[in-house]
Amino acid sequence: MTKDEINKYLMALNEELKNLNIIGEIYLIGGAVMCVALNARVSTKDVDAIFEPKSIIAKLADKIAEEYDLNRNWLNDAAKGYLSTEAAFDIYLELSNLKIFTAAPEYILAMKCMSMRLGESEDISDIKFLIRYLNINDLNTVILILEKYYPNKQIPPRTIYALEEIFEDIYPKR
Repeated sequence: MTKDEINKYLMALNEELKNLNIIGEIYLIGGAVMCVALNARVSTKDVDAIFEPKSIIAKLADKIAEEYDLNRNWLNDAAKGYLSTEAAFDIYLELSNLKIFTAAPEYILAMKCMSMRLGESEDISDIKFLIRYLNINDLNTVILILEKYYPNKQIPPRTIYALEEIFEDIYPKR
């Protein structure tokens, strides 16, 4: 899904909520943030988000999936396991019946690092983009950002090793 497609489906969701006279909130995380808020990539396969009221928005998302011939999981909360109690979000769109937030750049970097799938080029590309976007030039800064959102003991060693490789790739030794 492209940024335009995601926005179209979110607008459709707003209209459905409006018809029911219900106010909803969506907190975008993952690839959708990289697409819609940061313009880091052209598309994403789905929209990872947390939403309220959960059951109503899930039913309306199914309706939109049917209407636009989308995968039923186009809007899902599968990444909720990576949420932090210190979560940071920015307002993205405020529609009549739907407020849409995106994970703040530092927070999405922390989430991407915690959920990093080695061998997944989009995860690594997203992390590289965010490091550059945030003007980070050393590994310790990323570790401090991770620790801002997650307890140190939860940070997998594989994440640190992967970040070391990412920094070597971004800033090769001369």
